[in-house]
Amino acid sequence: MLDLGQLAGFLAAAVVITLAPGPDILMVLGLGLSRGRRLGMVFGLGCALGCLSHTVLAAVGVSAMIAASPVLFTAFRVAGGLYLVWLGLKAFRRRGGTAAMAGPAGTGRSLLVRGLLANAINPKVALFFLAFLPQFIVAERGMIWWQTIQFGVLFTFQAAILFALVGWFSGHVGHWLSRRPKAGLWLDRLSGGVFLLFGARLIFAR
Repeated sequence: MLDLGQLAGFLAAAVVITLAPGPDILMVLGLGLSRGRRLGMVFGLGCALGCLSHTVLAAVGVSAMIAASPVLFTAFRVAGGLYLVWLGLKAFRRRGGTAAMAGPAGTGRSLLVRGLLANAINPKVALFFLAFLPQFIVAERGMIWWQTIQFGVLFTFQAAILFALVGWFSGHVGHWLSRRPKAGLWLDRLSGGVFLLFGARLIFAR
């Protein structure tokens, strides 16, 4: 099982990253504003459940690379770190705001499926999981794949809760952001700093 230090550090980073302005949370917010709280929550649940597929891929891929080739894993670790740095720089260049909000039409079931598929087939999310989850793994504890799965399930669980809250309070959130355009900007900068920090840590880790 994971220790408290691993859990606390992971949850803190996961919450910041989940709440950072991005396609998933903006669509949940947009759906809640345009189609109501329930459909916003349903779509958010679908987006969160899509993370489970990336968890399985990360568990299989990372464990296989560690077992097969330390050199290959080091190369992938550096590549993943560079990707996180790139995400951080992109976040710093964004200007915040809610202009990107939009929501697809559909029933509750179809929106659940759409949210799941939108996340599950996104290669950028897969790469993010492969780059993000291993930073919290303690190799000395063994069972790398099991640690990865626990982190992935935990990420999915907190994302489901946060997306549901955003969907539920979407009216209030949308009104608050519309009156405070700089809020999105500072959320971008906060998430950008998190990406840069973990990217650098991944690149230079031994």
